[in-house]
Amino acid sequence: MENGKTNPPGTVSAIKDFKDLETWKFARRSRFEVYKVCKTLPKDETYALASQMKRAVVSVTANIAEGYGRYSFQENIQFCRQSRASVYELRDHCTTALDAGYLKKELYEELDGLAMSVIKLLNGYIRATQNRKSDSRSKATAIR
Repeated sequence: MENGKTNPPGTVSAIKDFKDLETWKFARRSRFEVYKVCKTLPKDETYALASQMKRAVVSVTANIAEGYGRYSFQENIQFCRQSRASVYELRDHCTTALDAGYLKKELYEELDGLAMSVIKLLNGYIRATQNRKSDSRSKATAIR
């Protein structure tokens, strides 16, 4: 599972949709926080920095969802990597907002902490997906 825990043998995973993924839930919370911050940015940043921040944070959850909906493990992993890249982009935009004086240091640190948590969760989810990919290959080879 994405959080590193495994289900007891013979049980079914509770993950039935991308919305069940802890990674997606945490990214969604980050998206909510970023949208709140964007409302506080100066009006002249509406179509510049605020727009870029929103695009980046929306890309995080959207890529997790799209990867989950893909057929292969490798495609899921690739979309999660794109999602992770968008988190890094968002971190840079938040640094820009801090440097421009639009964010207080405390809020910046909170947003950066959320972003780093999303990155850690994504790394775990990618690792778990890679392990599922390897396990499925091992089972396929054993059947032959």
